[in-house]
Amino acid sequence: MLYRRFPELDEGDLAKRRASLVSTLALAEIARGIGLGPYIRLGRGEELTGGSDKASILADTLEAIIGAAFLSAGPEVARDFVLRLVETLMDDPDRFGIQMDPKTALQELAVAEGLGEVSYRIAAAGPDHARVFTAEAIVGGAVLGDGVGTSKKAAESAAALEAVAALRAPTAADEDAGARRA
Repeated sequence: MLYRRFPELDEGDLAKRRASLVSTLALAEIARGIGLGPYIRLGRGEELTGGSDKASILADTLEAIIGAAFLSAGPEVARDFVLRLVETLMDDPDRFGIQMDPKTALQELAVAEGLGEVSYRIAAAGPDHARVFTAEAIVGGAVLGDGVGTSKKAAESAAALEAVAALRAPTAADEDAGARRA
């Protein structure tokens, strides 16, 4: 479907788009869009911590439903089902940008701008069943973003998103130069 819709894109861009469509975040978004959360049977602990809206649980459940469609109705029906589900995401022009993979976007930006190594500093707080992680995105030794999440990965992604926004934000010098040119 991606190749037919975007024949002008090279293999690398198509691979990134495919990865973003089948990512945990995308599958969770689809699951939320079809109202899947309330139908997931969870243990008491997961229910108390909002498990029916956790991206990993939603994505895993949607994958299980796709697998069930494949086993019960065959590959063609399952393929058509998946294509209908991801079609809604294909229409979003920002779908394939930084929102889907902020850590990769930060890494690519740091390399392109020669900013130095990207690393993350993680801290955790709270009981094991309700752990909250905080992360700092560090680029070239400077903390450029902070993030919070229910997993290390989510916290790092939030920090990376903030760091990319900080790097892309126009500086006061940029704004002054733009005003002088106008």
